[in-house]
Amino acid sequence: MSGGESALDLAARRLEQAIHVLEQRLAQRLKAAGAEVGGLFDADRANLAAQLDVSRAREKELEAAGAEASAALGRAILEIRAALNGAAPPSSVLAEH
Repeated sequence: MSGGESALDLAARRLEQAIHVLEQRLAQRLKAAGAEVGGLFDADRANLAAQLDVSRAREKELEAAGAEASAALGRAILEIRAALNGAAPPSSVLAEH
């Protein structure tokens, strides 16, 4: 370590060198395997897009189920309130069943 170089500076430089070596080795392996880097990223992007589509479809299903549950809970609240007040539930609640 030189006089003006801190342990952190030395560690950062060693990390940068290690990353550079790693990048070179990865490029060599991809070249040896005949794979194109762009092809790997395209395949990964397509996979992520497919997963996103599945997630969005599931989100819509959950939103619909949540809306149904909320409506059922609202009807149940009205029925309970009516029962506690000694009255029949509103006809709109009975019609929704």
